Amino acid sequence: MSRPLVITDCDEVLLHMVRHFRDWLGEAHGIEMVLDGNPFAQALTPRGGTEPLSPEDKWRYLDLFFDTEMDRQTLVEGAAGAIAELQRAADVVILTNLADRYNAVRSHQLAAHGISARVFTNQGPKGPALQRIVAEYAPGRVVFVDDLIHHHSSAAEFVPEIVRLHFCGEPAVAPHIPCAFEAGDAHARIDTWAEALPWLLETLHGDRR
Repeated sequence: MSRPLVITDCDEVLLHMVRHFRDWLGEAHGIEMVLDGNPFAQALTPRGGTEPLSPEDKWRYLDLFFDTEMDRQTLVEGAAGAIAELQRAADVVILTNLADRYNAVRSHQLAAHGISARVFTNQGPKGPALQRIVAEYAPGRVVFVDDLIHHHSSAAEFVPEIVRLHFCGEPAVAPHIPCAFEAGDAHARIDTWAEALPWLLETLHGDRR
């Protein structure tokens, strides 16, 4: 039987992103983003203005952040050590929703933070990509870790055999985002690596399903 497999997201799971995106928007562009709700649903507002940016402008700034500011991103507490420990027991790959042109940059970024793992880039719901990764690795058991509910629902649809952990490592965001566990699309919700690591190890090698 093949080794177990962990497939994990990056932003807000391994690396903080939205806090640095917020800071950069304010410093470089005079745009306000308040982290007291779901950041992916919030409006971005020019400082002193009332009209929010259009969705097109919002995504344009997000692309610009990844083009120029990835060095700002910092580790979620405990992430590097947890991945190293998981790699003793399982294969670990990163499935990140970035354009394919960022694949090598994301790999180098993670390596600089002490995380060396294969990176898969993806656009849109992650279920089809998860299906391809599972087919390639043919693991004995597989766990998927992500911070967004729609990726868990996509995983449940395309690869229902995957054990799914909803994890958001950004404390300013975690209480506000829809919970995949409460919705029935994840098997657990844990937001710190100190608690997630033993849960993952037991899931990979114990009787938990």
